[in-house]
Amino acid sequence: MRGMMEIWETNGGTNRRLVALVIGMAAAFHPRSLDAEEAGGVAGEKKLSPDLTEQIRAIFPGITIHPKERFVDVQSVVCLTEGYLEMIACAKDSREHESILMVDAKPSHIHAALLLIGARPGSPAISKPLNEEATRWIDIPPSGHEVKVTLLIPDEKGVMRERPVSDFVTHTKDGAGQTDAGGKADQFPDTFLFAGSITHQDGDTKTYLGDANGNVISISTFGDEVLCLSGHHARDNEALSWQIKPDSLPEIGTKATLRLRPLFIPPAKTE
Repeated sequence: MRGMMEIWETNGGTNRRLVALVIGMAAAFHPRSLDAEEAGGVAGEKKLSPDLTEQIRAIFPGITIHPKERFVDVQSVVCLTEGYLEMIACAKDSREHESILMVDAKPSHIHAALLLIGARPGSPAISKPLNEEATRWIDIPPSGHEVKVTLLIPDEKGVMRERPVSDFVTHTKDGAGQTDAGGKADQFPDTFLFAGSITHQDGDTKTYLGDANGNVISISTFGDEVLCLSGHHARDNEALSWQIKPDSLPEIGTKATLRLRPLFIPPAKTE
């Protein structure tokens, strides 16, 4: 539970009671192990009491945790309907000009909610110098559990439909997708890595950089996002590879739900 402790100490200061409550919730329905081989274990088998469910909602405003089905819903609104993308989802007053959705929740709360259903964070992509002069660098790829990203968004009749995030994103080269030798178009991925952002230590103060910068789900590499694509992706304008698919989204301000479903490896069957 060290990751849970770090998040809540970072954002809650000396609120030890809150930390204890979150850890207690994790113990109530968390897998017996966070290792990939164990992640298909017992999470969600214990039913939450109504009181505990209300406490979860109070601690994670804008987030609904589904322990039995093992996914997290995050309230959001459409904040962009055309143009190039560097993000899928961002926090309020951060990167709405380059993101499809603006979420109501804090990035650190989304991180903690994913921990509660058994997802294991890794780390965002970074670049490290290979020598003291910093004249040579190496890109370190991101890591973390895979998480499927879908949007619950109203259709033309106003009915909420769950759709993969790839329905809303297309390649910037021709607006319809690049094609390979076999004629297959590039498809935007529907799964991201639970990188888990990073914390910055300044004296006695820890800052969860996902909260500071608002980076929830990134396409470009910022190095502090909660979820990201695999690999390292440049943020220069000429390097941007994805844009919003024309006429795929309802108008700006439309309420939507961001659904995050970790893809766990099921446990081995025993004879």
